[in-house]
Amino acid sequence: MSLKQAGGCIIGDLETSQNSQQTLIDPFQRAVTYVRISVTDRCDFRCVYCMAENMTFLPKQELLSLEELDRLCTSFVSLGVKKLRITGGEPLVRKNILQLFQSLSRHLDSGALEEITVTTNGSQLAKYADELYATGVRRVNVSLDTLDENKFQAITRWGRLSQVLDGIKAAQKAGLKIKINTVALKDINEHELASMMQWAHTQGMDYTLIETMPLGDIDGDRTDQYLPLNKVREKLSERFTLQPNTYKTAGPARYVDVSETGGRLGFITPMTHNFCESCNRVRVTCTGQLFMCLGQEDRADLRGPLRASESNEPLKQAIREAIDRKPKGHDFIIDRERNQPAVSRHMSVTGG
Repeated sequence: MSLKQAGGCIIGDLETSQNSQQTLIDPFQRAVTYVRISVTDRCDFRCVYCMAENMTFLPKQELLSLEELDRLCTSFVSLGVKKLRITGGEPLVRKNILQLFQSLSRHLDSGALEEITVTTNGSQLAKYADELYATGVRRVNVSLDTLDENKFQAITRWGRLSQVLDGIKAAQKAGLKIKINTVALKDINEHELASMMQWAHTQGMDYTLIETMPLGDIDGDRTDQYLPLNKVREKLSERFTLQPNTYKTAGPARYVDVSETGGRLGFITPMTHNFCESCNRVRVTCTGQLFMCLGQEDRADLRGPLRASESNEPLKQAIREAIDRKPKGHDFIIDRERNQPAVSRHMSVTGG
Protein backbone atom coordinates (compact mmCIF):
# COMPACT_ATOMS: atom_id res chain seq x y z
CA MET A 1 0.00 0.00 0.00
CA SER A 2 1.33 3.43 -0.91
CA LEU A 3 1.39 6.30 1.55
CA LYS A 4 -1.36 8.00 -0.45
CA GLN A 5 -3.59 4.99 0.16
CA ALA A 6 -2.90 4.80 3.90
CA GLY A 7 -5.90 5.58 6.10
CA GLY A 8 -4.07 8.14 8.20
CA CYS A 9 -3.27 10.15 5.11
CA ILE A 10 -6.92 10.26 4.08
CA ILE A 11 -7.75 11.71 7.49
CA GLY A 12 -4.88 14.14 7.04
CA ASP A 13 -6.24 15.29 3.68
CA LEU A 14 -9.64 16.00 5.21
CA GLU A 15 -8.05 17.98 8.01
CA THR A 16 -5.93 19.93 5.54
CA SER A 17 -9.03 20.88 3.56
CA GLN A 18 -11.05 21.80 6.62
CA ASN A 19 -8.38 23.90 8.30
CA SER A 20 -6.60 25.49 5.37
CA GLN A 21 -7.21 29.00 6.71
CA GLN A 22 -5.32 28.45 9.98
CA THR A 23 -2.01 30.20 10.44
CA LEU A 24 0.83 29.70 12.91
CA ILE A 25 1.82 33.06 14.45
CA ASP A 26 4.69 33.25 16.93
CA PRO A 27 4.92 35.67 19.92
CA PHE A 28 6.67 38.26 17.73
CA GLN A 29 3.89 38.23 15.11
CA ARG A 30 5.92 36.27 12.57
CA ALA A 31 3.90 33.81 10.50
CA VAL A 32 5.52 30.37 10.37
CA THR A 33 4.98 29.20 6.79
CA TYR A 34 8.13 27.15 6.17
CA VAL A 35 9.18 23.87 7.81
CA ARG A 36 12.39 21.96 7.33
CA ILE A 37 11.83 18.25 7.96
CA SER A 38 14.79 15.95 8.58
CA VAL A 39 14.09 12.40 7.46
CA THR A 40 17.35 10.88 8.72
CA ASP A 41 20.43 11.79 10.75
CA ARG A 42 22.55 9.51 8.55
CA CYS A 43 24.81 10.72 5.77
CA ASP A 44 27.21 9.17 3.31
CA PHE A 45 29.66 12.06 3.88
CA ARG A 46 31.40 13.19 7.07
CA CYS A 47 31.95 16.90 6.42
CA VAL A 48 34.46 18.39 8.83
CA TYR A 49 32.27 21.33 9.93
CA CYS A 50 29.13 19.19 10.34
CA MET A 51 30.03 16.01 12.21
CA ALA A 52 32.78 13.86 13.61
CA GLU A 53 34.21 11.12 11.41
CA ASN A 54 33.11 8.34 13.73
CA MET A 55 29.48 9.20 14.37
CA THR A 56 26.99 7.22 16.43
CA PHE A 57 23.68 7.47 14.64
CA LEU A 58 20.24 6.99 16.10
CA PRO A 59 18.68 3.52 16.29
CA LYS A 60 16.31 3.16 13.36
CA GLN A 61 13.32 2.47 15.62
CA GLU A 62 13.63 5.99 17.04
CA LEU A 63 13.11 7.59 13.63
CA LEU A 64 9.66 8.56 12.43
CA SER A 65 8.30 6.17 9.84
CA LEU A 66 7.47 7.48 6.37
CA GLU A 67 3.78 7.31 7.27
CA GLU A 68 4.43 9.36 10.42
CA LEU A 69 6.46 11.89 8.45
CA ASP A 70 3.54 12.21 6.06
CA ARG A 71 1.08 12.87 8.91
CA LEU A 72 3.50 15.37 10.40
CA CYS A 73 3.87 17.29 7.15
CA THR A 74 0.12 17.14 6.51
CA SER A 75 -0.57 18.62 9.95
CA PHE A 76 1.79 21.52 9.29
CA VAL A 77 0.16 22.13 5.91
CA SER A 78 -3.27 22.20 7.57
CA LEU A 79 -1.90 24.93 9.89
CA GLY A 80 -0.90 27.20 7.03
CA VAL A 81 2.61 26.03 6.16
CA LYS A 82 3.23 26.64 2.47
CA LYS A 83 6.75 25.35 1.94
CA LEU A 84 8.42 22.13 3.02
CA ARG A 85 12.10 21.37 2.72
CA ILE A 86 13.21 17.75 3.09
CA THR A 87 16.64 17.47 4.70
CA GLY A 88 18.89 15.07 6.60
CA GLY A 89 21.69 14.07 7.21
CA GLU A 90 21.49 13.17 3.57
CA PRO A 91 17.76 12.73 2.88
CA LEU A 92 18.18 10.63 -0.24
CA VAL A 93 19.91 7.81 1.66
CA ARG A 94 16.67 7.16 3.59
CA LYS A 95 15.19 3.85 2.43
CA ASN A 96 12.11 4.26 0.19
CA ILE A 97 12.25 8.06 0.57
CA LEU A 98 10.59 8.57 -2.82
CA GLN A 99 7.36 7.20 -1.32
CA LEU A 100 7.21 10.23 0.97
CA PHE A 101 7.70 12.66 -1.92
CA GLN A 102 5.06 10.85 -3.97
CA SER A 103 2.57 11.04 -1.11
CA LEU A 104 3.22 14.69 -0.25
CA SER A 105 2.73 15.67 -3.88
CA ARG A 106 -1.04 15.56 -3.27
CA HIS A 107 -0.70 18.80 -1.30
CA LEU A 108 0.96 20.40 -4.33
CA ASP A 109 -1.83 19.12 -6.55
CA SER A 110 -4.50 20.57 -4.23
CA GLY A 111 -2.74 23.94 -3.98
CA ALA A 112 -2.46 23.71 -0.17
CA LEU A 113 1.34 23.58 -0.51
CA GLU A 114 3.37 25.91 -2.72
CA GLU A 115 6.54 23.84 -2.98
CA ILE A 116 8.57 20.91 -1.72
CA THR A 117 12.31 21.36 -1.94
CA VAL A 118 15.34 19.28 -0.98
CA THR A 119 18.75 19.97 0.53
CA THR A 120 21.26 17.31 -0.50
CA ASN A 121 24.97 16.69 -0.82
CA GLY A 122 24.30 15.61 -4.41
CA SER A 123 25.65 12.09 -4.07
CA GLN A 124 22.31 10.44 -4.91
CA LEU A 125 20.95 12.95 -7.42
CA ALA A 126 21.95 10.97 -10.51
CA LYS A 127 19.78 8.14 -9.18
CA TYR A 128 16.77 10.14 -8.04
CA ALA A 129 16.60 13.37 -10.07
CA ASP A 130 13.96 12.25 -12.58
CA GLU A 131 11.74 10.76 -9.87
CA LEU A 132 12.02 13.87 -7.71
CA TYR A 133 10.86 16.01 -10.61
CA ALA A 134 7.99 13.63 -11.26
CA THR A 135 6.75 14.10 -7.69
CA GLY A 136 6.60 17.88 -8.06
CA VAL A 137 9.98 18.93 -6.69
CA ARG A 138 11.31 21.85 -8.72
CA ARG A 139 14.19 23.25 -6.62
CA VAL A 140 17.14 21.50 -5.00
CA ASN A 141 19.94 22.93 -2.89
CA VAL A 142 23.25 21.13 -3.30
CA SER A 143 25.90 21.54 -0.60
CA LEU A 144 29.26 21.85 -2.34
CA ASP A 145 32.28 23.49 -0.72
CA THR A 146 35.01 23.10 -3.32
CA LEU A 147 35.67 22.10 -6.93
CA ASP A 148 39.10 20.75 -6.06
CA GLU A 149 38.89 16.96 -5.95
CA ASN A 150 41.51 16.45 -3.24
CA LYS A 151 40.12 19.27 -1.11
CA PHE A 152 36.61 17.90 -1.59
CA GLN A 153 37.68 14.56 -0.20
CA ALA A 154 39.42 16.26 2.71
CA ILE A 155 36.31 18.31 3.59
CA THR A 156 33.76 15.51 3.15
CA ARG A 157 36.14 12.72 4.27
CA TRP A 158 34.13 10.10 2.36
CA GLY A 159 32.81 11.95 -0.69
CA ARG A 160 33.71 11.86 -4.39
CA LEU A 161 33.47 15.12 -6.31
CA SER A 162 32.76 13.43 -9.66
CA GLN A 163 29.68 11.74 -8.20
CA VAL A 164 28.27 15.09 -7.04
CA LEU A 165 28.98 16.83 -10.35
CA ASP A 166 27.30 13.98 -12.23
CA GLY A 167 24.32 14.35 -9.90
CA ILE A 168 24.07 18.08 -10.60
CA LYS A 169 24.10 17.45 -14.34
CA ALA A 170 21.40 14.79 -14.00
CA ALA A 171 19.26 17.13 -11.88
CA GLN A 172 19.50 19.94 -14.42
CA LYS A 173 18.69 17.55 -17.24
CA ALA A 174 15.62 16.44 -15.29
CA GLY A 175 14.47 20.06 -15.08
CA LEU A 176 15.36 20.79 -11.46
CA LYS A 177 16.52 24.30 -10.55
CA ILE A 178 19.81 23.98 -8.62
CA LYS A 179 21.27 26.32 -6.03
CA ILE A 180 24.79 25.67 -4.80
CA ASN A 181 25.38 26.21 -1.09
CA THR A 182 28.96 26.65 0.12
CA VAL A 183 30.11 26.90 3.72
CA ALA A 184 32.90 29.49 3.75
CA LEU A 185 35.90 28.01 5.57
CA LYS A 186 38.97 30.01 6.51
CA ASP A 187 42.19 28.82 4.86
CA ILE A 188 40.31 25.91 3.26
CA ASN A 189 38.12 27.26 0.46
CA GLU A 190 38.17 31.04 0.97
CA HIS A 191 40.43 31.63 -2.06
CA GLU A 192 38.13 29.51 -4.23
CA LEU A 193 34.81 31.23 -3.50
CA ALA A 194 34.97 33.71 -6.39
CA SER A 195 35.77 31.01 -8.94
CA MET A 196 33.05 28.75 -7.55
CA MET A 197 30.54 31.56 -7.90
CA GLN A 198 31.59 32.12 -11.50
CA TRP A 199 31.32 28.38 -12.21
CA ALA A 200 27.84 28.18 -10.68
CA HIS A 201 26.59 31.20 -12.61
CA THR A 202 28.07 29.86 -15.84
CA GLN A 203 26.04 26.69 -15.26
CA GLY A 204 22.85 28.71 -14.67
CA MET A 205 22.79 28.07 -10.92
CA ASP A 206 22.37 30.48 -8.02
CA TYR A 207 25.20 30.47 -5.51
CA THR A 208 24.92 31.00 -1.75
CA LEU A 209 27.64 31.36 0.88
CA ILE A 210 27.05 30.25 4.47
CA GLU A 211 28.92 31.00 7.67
CA THR A 212 29.90 27.96 9.73
CA MET A 213 27.76 27.58 12.85
CA PRO A 214 28.69 26.29 16.35
CA LEU A 215 26.53 23.17 16.35
CA GLY A 216 27.81 19.95 17.95
CA ASP A 217 31.29 18.77 18.83
CA ILE A 218 33.49 18.10 15.82
CA ASP A 219 37.06 16.87 15.33
CA GLY A 220 38.63 20.32 15.31
CA ASP A 221 38.43 23.95 16.36
CA ARG A 222 35.67 25.98 14.71
CA THR A 223 37.58 29.16 15.52
CA ASP A 224 40.08 28.05 12.89
CA GLN A 225 37.27 27.37 10.37
CA TYR A 226 35.19 30.50 10.86
CA LEU A 227 35.24 33.02 8.01
CA PRO A 228 33.00 36.11 8.43
CA LEU A 229 31.00 36.73 5.28
CA ASN A 230 31.14 40.50 5.62
CA LYS A 231 34.86 40.18 4.86
CA VAL A 232 34.16 37.80 1.97
CA ARG A 233 31.65 40.25 0.54
CA GLU A 234 34.15 43.12 0.77
CA LYS A 235 36.71 41.01 -1.07
CA LEU A 236 34.25 40.03 -3.79
CA SER A 237 33.23 43.68 -4.20
CA GLU A 238 36.78 44.50 -5.25
CA ARG A 239 36.36 42.27 -8.33
CA PHE A 240 32.61 42.22 -9.00
CA THR A 241 29.72 44.66 -9.04
CA LEU A 242 27.24 43.47 -6.42
CA GLN A 243 23.79 45.00 -6.85
CA PRO A 244 21.19 44.61 -4.06
CA ASN A 245 18.36 42.25 -4.98
CA THR A 246 14.94 41.85 -3.37
CA TYR A 247 14.71 38.20 -4.45
CA LYS A 248 13.64 35.91 -1.60
CA THR A 249 13.14 32.22 -1.14
CA ALA A 250 11.62 30.82 2.06
CA GLY A 251 15.09 30.70 3.60
CA PRO A 252 17.32 33.27 5.31
CA ALA A 253 19.64 34.19 2.44
CA ARG A 254 20.05 37.82 1.37
CA TYR A 255 20.78 38.11 -2.34
CA VAL A 256 22.68 40.38 -4.69
CA ASP A 257 22.99 40.37 -8.47
CA VAL A 258 26.51 40.01 -9.84
CA SER A 259 26.75 42.25 -12.90
CA GLU A 260 29.77 40.53 -14.43
CA THR A 261 28.27 37.02 -14.31
CA GLY A 262 24.57 37.76 -14.60
CA GLY A 263 23.88 35.46 -11.66
CA ARG A 264 22.53 35.68 -8.12
CA LEU A 265 24.73 35.47 -5.04
CA GLY A 266 23.28 34.81 -1.60
CA PHE A 267 24.69 35.31 1.90
CA ILE A 268 23.51 33.38 4.97
CA THR A 269 25.05 35.10 7.98
CA PRO A 270 23.95 33.61 11.31
CA MET A 271 27.11 34.94 12.98
CA THR A 272 27.83 38.42 11.58
CA HIS A 273 24.27 39.52 10.84
CA ASN A 274 21.55 37.22 12.05
CA PHE A 275 18.32 36.94 10.14
CA CYS A 276 16.02 36.35 13.08
CA GLU A 277 13.79 39.39 12.67
CA SER A 278 12.15 37.84 9.61
CA CYS A 279 12.32 34.19 10.68
CA ASN A 280 9.37 32.27 9.24
CA ARG A 281 10.68 28.76 9.77
CA VAL A 282 11.00 25.89 12.20
CA ARG A 283 12.80 22.56 12.01
CA VAL A 284 11.74 19.03 12.86
CA THR A 285 14.24 16.26 13.48
CA CYS A 286 13.88 12.75 12.16
CA THR A 287 12.72 11.67 15.65
CA GLY A 288 9.92 14.24 15.72
CA GLN A 289 11.58 16.91 17.86
CA LEU A 290 10.41 20.38 16.84
CA PHE A 291 13.07 23.09 17.22
CA MET A 292 11.60 26.56 17.06
CA CYS A 293 15.11 28.04 16.62
CA LEU A 294 18.22 26.44 15.16
CA GLY A 295 20.42 28.15 17.75
CA GLN A 296 18.40 27.28 20.87
CA GLU A 297 17.95 24.01 22.76
CA ASP A 298 14.22 24.43 23.46
CA ARG A 299 12.21 21.82 21.65
CA ALA A 300 8.78 20.20 21.55
CA ASP A 301 8.16 16.48 21.24
CA LEU A 302 5.85 15.74 18.32
CA ARG A 303 6.50 12.01 18.19
CA GLY A 304 4.54 11.44 21.41
CA PRO A 305 1.23 12.95 20.26
CA LEU A 306 1.80 11.56 16.78
CA ARG A 307 1.94 8.00 18.10
CA ALA A 308 -0.62 8.45 20.87
CA SER A 309 -3.60 9.07 18.59
CA GLU A 310 -4.79 8.26 15.10
CA SER A 311 -6.20 11.78 14.95
CA ASN A 312 -3.85 14.60 13.99
CA GLU A 313 -5.53 17.04 16.37
CA PRO A 314 -3.27 16.32 19.43
CA LEU A 315 -0.27 16.71 17.13
CA LYS A 316 -1.52 20.04 15.81
CA GLN A 317 -2.17 21.25 19.33
CA ALA A 318 1.44 20.39 20.26
CA ILE A 319 2.64 22.35 17.23
CA ARG A 320 0.54 25.39 18.17
CA GLU A 321 1.84 25.34 21.76
CA ALA A 322 5.44 25.12 20.51
CA ILE A 323 5.06 28.06 18.12
CA ASP A 324 3.66 30.09 21.02
CA ARG A 325 7.11 29.98 22.62
CA LYS A 326 9.26 30.48 19.53
CA PRO A 327 12.14 32.77 20.64
CA LYS A 328 13.08 36.07 19.07
CA GLY A 329 16.45 34.79 17.86
CA HIS A 330 19.63 32.83 18.41
CA ASP A 331 22.88 33.69 20.20
CA PHE A 332 25.65 32.08 18.15
CA ILE A 333 29.20 32.96 19.21
CA ILE A 334 32.52 31.62 17.95
CA ASP A 335 35.69 32.79 19.70
CA ARG A 336 38.80 31.50 21.44
CA GLU A 337 37.32 31.92 24.90
CA ARG A 338 34.17 29.96 24.07
CA ASN A 339 35.54 27.02 22.12
CA GLN A 340 32.33 25.09 22.75
CA PRO A 341 29.33 24.55 20.48
CA ALA A 342 26.40 26.88 21.11
CA VAL A 343 24.18 23.80 21.17
CA SER A 344 25.22 20.19 21.67
CA ARG A 345 23.43 18.60 18.70
CA HIS A 346 25.12 18.24 15.33
CA MET A 347 23.70 19.95 12.25
CA SER A 348 22.89 16.53 10.82
CA VAL A 349 20.48 15.91 13.70
CA THR A 350 18.44 19.09 13.24
CA GLY A 351 18.57 19.01 9.46
CA GLY A 352 20.79 20.89 7.04
